[in-house]
Amino acid sequence: MKFLFILDPLESLKAYKDTSVAMMRAAQSRGHQVYYCEQADLYAKGGVHANAGRLALADNDEDWYRAHDKQRQALAAFDAVLMRKDPPFDLEYLTSVWLLSQAEREGARVFNNPAAVRDHNEKLGILEFPQFIAPTLATRDPAAVHAFIDEHRDAILKRLDGMGGESIFRVKAEDPNRNVIVETMTLQGARSCMAQRYIPEIAQGDKRVLLIDGKPVPHALARLAKSGETRANLAAGGRGVAQPLSARDREIAGALGPVLAARGLLLVGLDVIGDYLTEVNVTSPTCFREIQDQTGFDVAGTFLESLEKKIKGNAR
Repeated sequence: MKFLFILDPLESLKAYKDTSVAMMRAAQSRGHQVYYCEQADLYAKGGVHANAGRLALADNDEDWYRAHDKQRQALAAFDAVLMRKDPPFDLEYLTSVWLLSQAEREGARVFNNPAAVRDHNEKLGILEFPQFIAPTLATRDPAAVHAFIDEHRDAILKRLDGMGGESIFRVKAEDPNRNVIVETMTLQGARSCMAQRYIPEIAQGDKRVLLIDGKPVPHALARLAKSGETRANLAAGGRGVAQPLSARDREIAGALGPVLAARGLLLVGLDVIGDYLTEVNVTSPTCFREIQDQTGFDVAGTFLESLEKKIKGNAR
């Protein structure tokens, strides 16, 4: 089969831990042809196309790929198109999603489903499952944010378009900086943000639970914050420790998995702190390599097997 991966610039990917690289290596090892492009390579002219190049992947993490020259190719000519561009989910990302939806109408098979990605904000997506979330507020009203902080005394504020721990603040009721933090997060009432009650169990890790076609990978990656840091994200300096899913992890995964898979979300990353669901990641979920390296469970191979089944089950 012939797969197209839409990626961030190749030179920016850290092959020793990057999930997209793990996916591409697994695809190549199973005999598939791997192609790549960047978001800027997508365009519509007589159909949706990409300037895409063939990749040859090596096991060496320092010199991990050989890229062939890019050529114009219709997205419908690939057996699968995998959108693996990291957020922010800005206008350019949204434009790419619109183009991918049009490519689907032309016969392309895109994973995750672009309409589902468009409709699932990774922060607000938890609101669909209120039985699993801590007290949460989404608003642009600074007064409402202050009232939430006063009510819960300790809160986390997040931008709705952030990733990797970017622009996340822990704010206590007595924080002398709370006014400026709330002003910054809401742009004084011009931008919406999310507030969540602080969950002390973050000390035991912010767990990433992976769903592949609605089924949970048997190990989560508990991301532990470095000393003096609230954020446990790996991009913010946290470290990851793989661990078996807890009973609560499985309960959450069991409830969300079939719903999300039915919408065309082949790969989802649930963030769970203690007993609470905090995010539903659908753009480019990560943590394959950390789980594989620590447990031996072949996450990338499991994903490719599910992808192949989806393609064969929806053969042209």
